[in-house]
Amino acid sequence: MELKRSNISVAVQRWLRCVAIAVAIIVATGVASAQEIQLPRSPYSRQLRSHRQVVRSGMLQKPDSAAIARADSARVMNVRDSLLRMPTDSLFSVSDSLRMTLPDSVRAEIFPDSLFPKPPTERELRRAERRENRKPFISDSMSLRKVSMLSAVLPGFGQIYNKQYWKLPILYGTVGASLGMCLYEQSKYKPLKQQFDLLTDQSLSRTEELNSLQRQMIKHNTLKQLFMATTIASYLYFIGDAAVCYSTNDVSSVARATTLATICPGAGQIYNKSYWRLPIVIGGFASTIYCIDWNSRGYQRFKKAYRLRFDYDQNPDKYPNGSPDEFRGRYASTFLKNLRNSYRRNRDLCIILTAGLYVLQIIDAHVDAHLHDFDVSDDLSVDVKPMIGAHYHPAHGTQTTVGMNVNVNF
Repeated sequence: MELKRSNISVAVQRWLRCVAIAVAIIVATGVASAQEIQLPRSPYSRQLRSHRQVVRSGMLQKPDSAAIARADSARVMNVRDSLLRMPTDSLFSVSDSLRMTLPDSVRAEIFPDSLFPKPPTERELRRAERRENRKPFISDSMSLRKVSMLSAVLPGFGQIYNKQYWKLPILYGTVGASLGMCLYEQSKYKPLKQQFDLLTDQSLSRTEELNSLQRQMIKHNTLKQLFMATTIASYLYFIGDAAVCYSTNDVSSVARATTLATICPGAGQIYNKSYWRLPIVIGGFASTIYCIDWNSRGYQRFKKAYRLRFDYDQNPDKYPNGSPDEFRGRYASTFLKNLRNSYRRNRDLCIILTAGLYVLQIIDAHVDAHLHDFDVSDDLSVDVKPMIGAHYHPAHGTQTTVGMNVNVNF
């Protein structure tokens, strides 16, 4: 800040010097004009006379404009050089409005930007101050929120920030192995799913080939979901571990509980030691996720049945054996369409409920952390009882007073 103030003072001094030069030029111009009026017979004043002015020797010739410009330029340079050697303290009383009275051409010649830069504006000073006070994005004193955000984007950043390097092999090993097995099971499941869709698009009749194919699909899909859950759980665990082990700055229990609840549902309740709420949170999420999966499978089922039934209604000649849907034409296409829309609507509703439950458990962890130290014992009471006392007055002596005594315990 001292360096910044010195730069500002230098700029102000230069600006004042420029204003003083302008004032001196104006004064010099006025003095020269006065001399020309008082001494009309000087050589310079004769050149400035009008070409129509009659003198004793006859008509004067029209003055040379180039010579006048050179004379004016020389005079301006002399005044500027003399004022540049003036002390700075003598320039503080010059006003800003005097500088603006000069013509643009004279101002540009006397006040070049390279020699007399303009003083910084207030906006530029505020911008420079913000730039100076701006903290780097990654530093040694980052907040808990920033560490958690970077840990979510860059796995292992929180462990590196907390200097717990021994956890990195566990993190990368668990997440990498689970993710690799998940991708492997997906590669096995995908061709089976394509083959199953190809067979069911033609007919949904239960055959041994279709049953065997479906059993293999269920096996690989179950393993894929298991490894995916392991990957997500280990990933969230290490983000929460970075938040729990964070000790750079003082963090309140409310901020830590809210951060943990945001990272993983139920972690805030565990941090607040409200273990009885954990089954409610986990059970709620398990129920909504199961409902999402149930309605999604029902939607896909009736979507395919409706498509096959609709195609059969439009082109019955293509299917000599009747409707190819799994219900063998027992239900009309309109009924199948309504079932499809119903399952889709229930699936979307369950997704909204899951999002609402996620926000609700964050609020619960935040409020519970606030009320964790709130005293809810039996000492919270208000006791009101009558009171009889004595009061001494110099004129009347001792007098008896009657009132109410209120005791509040908290």
